[in-house]
Amino acid sequence: MIDINVHDISKSYGSLQILKEVSFIINEGEKVSLIGLNGSGKTTLFRILTGQVDYDSGSFYVNPNKTLGYLKQSNELNTEMTIYAVAESVFQPIIQLESEIRLMEQALADSSNDSSKLESLLLTYSDLNEKFEALEGYQYKSKIRGVLNGLGFSDQEFHNPVSQLSGGQKSRVMLAKLLLSSPDILLLDEPTNHLDIQSIEWIEKYITDFKGSVLVISHDRYFLDRTTQKTLFLSQETIKSYRGNYSFFIEKWHIDQQLLQKKYQLQEKEVQRQKEIIAKFLANGRDKKVRQAKSREKMLENMNAIENPHNIDAVMKLRFTPKRPSGYEVLKVDNISKHFDSHKVFDNVSFEIYRGERVGLIGPNGVGKSTLFKMIQNPSMTDNGQITFGHHVEMAYYDQELTDLDNENTVIDEIWDAYPDLKVHEVRGYLAQFMFYSEDLFKTVGDLSGGEKSRLSLLKLMLSDANLLMIDEPTNHLDIDSKDILEKAMINYDGTMIIISHDRYFLNKTVTKIFEMTADGIQEYLGNYDSYHDKKKYLAYGSQEDSPSISKTEMKHKAKKERDLIRQRQAEKKQIKLIEETIQNTEEAILSIESQLCEPEVFNDHEKALSLSTKLEQLKKALDDYFEEWAALHS
Repeated sequence: MIDINVHDISKSYGSLQILKEVSFIINEGEKVSLIGLNGSGKTTLFRILTGQVDYDSGSFYVNPNKTLGYLKQSNELNTEMTIYAVAESVFQPIIQLESEIRLMEQALADSSNDSSKLESLLLTYSDLNEKFEALEGYQYKSKIRGVLNGLGFSDQEFHNPVSQLSGGQKSRVMLAKLLLSSPDILLLDEPTNHLDIQSIEWIEKYITDFKGSVLVISHDRYFLDRTTQKTLFLSQETIKSYRGNYSFFIEKWHIDQQLLQKKYQLQEKEVQRQKEIIAKFLANGRDKKVRQAKSREKMLENMNAIENPHNIDAVMKLRFTPKRPSGYEVLKVDNISKHFDSHKVFDNVSFEIYRGERVGLIGPNGVGKSTLFKMIQNPSMTDNGQITFGHHVEMAYYDQELTDLDNENTVIDEIWDAYPDLKVHEVRGYLAQFMFYSEDLFKTVGDLSGGEKSRLSLLKLMLSDANLLMIDEPTNHLDIDSKDILEKAMINYDGTMIIISHDRYFLNKTVTKIFEMTADGIQEYLGNYDSYHDKKKYLAYGSQEDSPSISKTEMKHKAKKERDLIRQRQAEKKQIKLIEETIQNTEEAILSIESQLCEPEVFNDHEKALSLSTKLEQLKKALDDYFEEWAALHS
């Protein structure tokens, strides 16, 4: 059964086209992500589906027999009601029914001596109780508590007025209200915003267990991997569907782009070859050759032109290179603590970091991760304990608030002020690598978008040549391509990194160790985020009597699967290398024949030209087959 069917929806604001003939289907029970760059029209599409915005053409269907729940990215919730009261308002019919049951019980007590009236009241009372049970009236209070706790509200916070909450807390209240209303179809716009990792994991389980359909917009790639099985990619006003989660999509999308780039390059070569032949035919001057030239010109006009899928110059080029290596021991933090007046931020924080380690620092909001970073930069901030750096450690810091940028500066002056020894052409060259060109150089920093400011701050970090990078929430404001480039740069970095991030996908790709921070210290876990998550799960099982042996079996099974996967990947890499060599040889053969076909003695020899043209077509068909095989091995 289809829950949502969108067919050729188009939407423009004046001359600006947002959506162009967008079509997709969501079947009953499917969990689907909608991704795309900021401003691509994702939220506009949600607002069309919920009837908040008109559309220009096309049609859509939402199953009329099901309820639709929509979580907006922003909210206008501002009420004197308490957190609990807002959540409880969802169950108003049940609460009203419960009041009727209490009144009926009182009536039964008052009529205990009137048998004729008592029988009628008992029947009504029985009907009300059946209805109450059918509506799960006895469970609604525990549901409220479970959802609010899951989203990070303590029992003590239930009676706080919503009007006094932060924007993030209000968003969590709205999410709780939506989930408690139990719609059949969920539209979620950035549901993990303002949630800590524990709350995100709770909502991941909720969505996984949810029986209905889900369409979700999110920048949290790890969240999408764990909750969705289908990806809709909104780009250049249209949607392409991928049957898989985010990781499947991004791998397939990169392969598609590379394949399209190859086809584009081959077509460009073919177009150039045809133009050269046309020019020679026209230069010949004979009527027959002129007619052939006109025929080829017509063929070029009717050719389905492949657009250049990717402008290489429009990609950020990022590489962190330390000027010199540090000593093996980079940083030692011994039993430090921090208090603000009587408020304890954290105590007993101790750890050591060694050269080449990439450490992910995680923990709930407010635990003091950014404060710890500031203390490492300025050890005098500590209340007690000691911070010690190793030999030749040169540190640089990326602040999520981007406070290292001067909003009054122009873009070019921002870099020049930080690195005055650079020559003008060097500054321009570096800025070009970070996608700042011509008039961009003279924009005021304060007028830049969040993504542009992040790129500028990352450039300053790259130019620092530091061997210890302290990086606080680096993926905020970055688009998909920029995150991918940043991840690769960090993996290839020869120095040492400490990274604060809520982006679990990013941590999974980049770090070699996890530090989990609480108010009472830091717990160390070797490996990436998945390893940390598995270890936590294993330790949780360890508290149950019969679980440790099961967990060890699971861990052994997982290790065997990983070894098998490594062997499979090695075999695939060999096969890919062979195919790539074959592709290169085939392309060279095609170029050789194309070159021969341009020679006068060949194109004047009909039989030879026909033979070479036939061989050329066979090689091009074979090349397409090789590319398909190459793409299949990458999928």
